[in-house]
Amino acid sequence: MAKLPEAYAWLAEEPGPRMLAEALKLYGTAERAGAANNPTIINWAGECGVAGYGADCVPWCGLFLATVAHRAGKTLPDKPLWARDWLNWGTAVQIPELGDVLVFSREGGGHVGLYVGEDTGTYHVLGGNQGDAVTIRRLAKNRLLGARRFYRVGPPANVRRVQLRVSGALSTNEA
Repeated sequence: MAKLPEAYAWLAEEPGPRMLAEALKLYGTAERAGAANNPTIINWAGECGVAGYGADCVPWCGLFLATVAHRAGKTLPDKPLWARDWLNWGTAVQIPELGDVLVFSREGGGHVGLYVGEDTGTYHVLGGNQGDAVTIRRLAKNRLLGARRFYRVGPPANVRRVQLRVSGALSTNEA
């Protein structure tokens, strides 16, 4: 894992949820420029049994989430590469909390990532293909299509809403 920005350093001490812990291990993984592909990202598709992914220039937020869900022992939605298909996964929740899956609208499609916190107008999202890497970005709350949660036994004790200061630029297109 690459070093988390100071504003998010507290995440390294969080004991769960499992998807969040797995996602943090991949923090900083980035695409390669031009026609080159990062083999780590490409190999995620085979690891998860996801067909039809072959270049990291193709949006990979859903692939990232499939990888962390798979590593956390969760089932995947039918079409995990499609961000909006994550709206069919787990259970819908009205108020997102630490580690929940957030699905957003974006021009040309959707975007999916994990809730790590929020401020007045944005969610702070840990996701893949955010600036061509696994990063934490602020996405406007009015772009949220839905939040999902998946626990077989129950959420870990540290699952909660997290209020954060406004910091960093607002992401407007994660493709």
